[in-house]
Amino acid sequence: MTVEEKARQIIKDIKDEQGVNPVRIFKRMAAKEYVNIHGPEHHILDGASILVAYHNAGGKLDLEESLERLLQEGLKMPGAMCGHWGICGAITSIGAVLSLIDGTGPLSNDGTWGDHMVYTAEAIAELGKINGPRCCKRDAMIAFKHGVEYINKHFDVHLEYEDQSCEFYDQNQQCIKETCPFFPRTNVVEQ
Repeated sequence: MTVEEKARQIIKDIKDEQGVNPVRIFKRMAAKEYVNIHGPEHHILDGASILVAYHNAGGKLDLEESLERLLQEGLKMPGAMCGHWGICGAITSIGAVLSLIDGTGPLSNDGTWGDHMVYTAEAIAELGKINGPRCCKRDAMIAFKHGVEYINKHFDVHLEYEDQSCEFYDQNQQCIKETCPFFPRTNVVEQ
């Protein structure tokens, strides 16, 4: 499947997801055979997971239209942008969702433009402290943590987030194991 075909399948399948925990939605979707452990499909999947959770929590938006707009924005983001551009696609995907929810654009002066910059800066700073190599699943967890905090603070909805344990580490050849805050602590191997 091409990235666009994967993205369209994500949008089709994610509409059936229930619940207000974007991480649980993400994990169910990320386990599907057409979602790679790493890849630009996460630039759509991550934002779509938080968008559906927001909608399920009572957030006011046209889900169909918002998912389509997210799809278009996510497809503009190239793969490997974390390494080549210094910005993570998971974080930008959720940043795109915040802009959709708030109606923010490049000329917005209502405070949302700056609020979104703070969200991305805080999430990127946390990723920077962890360091590479890239892991689309770890990066998504960081993006979700900050995205849920932002949404719960700025909107009249409540999304769920709890401490996570990675279910994908054994598929990641570059897993940083115990250096990752999501690596299952029961699997730590003595060095």
